[in-house]
Amino acid sequence: MTHPFLFLKWLVEHFFHGSSLEFLAQHGYLVHVTHAWVVMLLLVGVALLVRRRLAVVPGKLQNFIEIVLVELGRLVDETMGPKGRVYFPLIATLALFILLSNLIGLIPGFAPPTANLNTNAALALTVFAMTHVVGVKEHGFNYLKHFLGPIWWLAPLILPIEIIGHLARPLSLSLRLFGNMYGHEIVLMIFFTLVPLLLPIPMMVMGILVAFIQAFVFTLLAMIYIAGAVEEAH
Repeated sequence: MTHPFLFLKWLVEHFFHGSSLEFLAQHGYLVHVTHAWVVMLLLVGVALLVRRRLAVVPGKLQNFIEIVLVELGRLVDETMGPKGRVYFPLIATLALFILLSNLIGLIPGFAPPTANLNTNAALALTVFAMTHVVGVKEHGFNYLKHFLGPIWWLAPLILPIEIIGHLARPLSLSLRLFGNMYGHEIVLMIFFTLVPLLLPIPMMVMGILVAFIQAFVFTLLAMIYIAGAVEEAH
C-alpha cells in the first residue's frame, strides 16, 4: 500500500533521469490533467455501458446509477425549484466529476485532479459563467436589478458590493475544494511516510467522507448561485 504521491515519486526516480522532485516541478501539471482525463473517460465509459444495457428489469449497475441520479434530481428540485431541472445535466456532471476526482486519489498511483488549483478554477469559472448566462437568459436587461438592490438610491453602494461578491465566488469555490483535497493528501502522505502500514487506513476511510462532503458542498453552492440568477430580483 503506497500513497499516490510517493508511488509517483518512486516511478519517476526509477524511470526518469534526474531528481524526481525536479521532474514533478517541471511536469507536475501533466499529472492532474492526465488524471482529470482518466476521470472523464471513466464517466463516459460508465454512461455508455449503462446506455447499452438499459433494460426493463435493470441490473445492479443501472440500479446504482438510477439511484444516484434520482437523488441528485431531488436535491436540484429542493434547492432550485421547478426551473432547476433544466440545469440538471450541468449539476449532475459537476457532482459526478468532482466526486470521482476526489475518490480516485485513494487509488495508489493516482492523485486527485481536485487537489490542483487549475482543475478547481476551471470548474468554478464554469459555474460563474453559467450563473450570469442563465441570469441574462431568464431576465434579459432586467438581470442588472440583481446588482442594484431594492432601493434605487442605494444602488451606488450596493453595486460595487455585489460585483465584489460575485467575483469572489469562483475564488472561494476553487480554494475551498483545493484546500480540503490538497490538505488531506499532504496529511495522508505524512502518515504513509512515518508509518506505512495500517495507521494510514483510518485516514483513507476519512478521505472517502471528505470526498463526498466536498463534492456535495461545491455542487450545492453551484445550485444556489444559479438559482439566485434564475429568481426574480426584489
